Amino acid sequence: MQTVIQKIGNSKGMIIPKKVLDSYSLNERDVVELIETEQGIIIKPVEKERTKRRSIQALFEQYPEPIQEKELVWGEPVGDEVW
Repeated sequence: MQTVIQKIGNSKGMIIPKKVLDSYSLNERDVVELIETEQGIIIKPVEKERTKRRSIQALFEQYPEPIQEKELVWGEPVGDEVW
C-alpha cells in the first residue's frame, strides 16, 4: 500500500487510509509510536490509557501522602447551599 507525504501546515504528514485505521481501531487524535528500523518506519498504536481500568486502591498506591480517612467539616452554609 502506498501513500504520499504532503505538507500539513509547517510540517509534513501522510493520509492513512480508512481501511487501515479501522483494522487497528485508530481514530483522530489517537497516539501512535514511530519506530525507526533499518528497513523503514513502523507506525505502532499506543495502548489507550482510558481502556485500562484500575481500582480506587490502585489509583492511590502511587499517591505520595497518606490517604485521609476522616470526614472533612467545611463549616456552616454561607449562601444558598443545601446541606
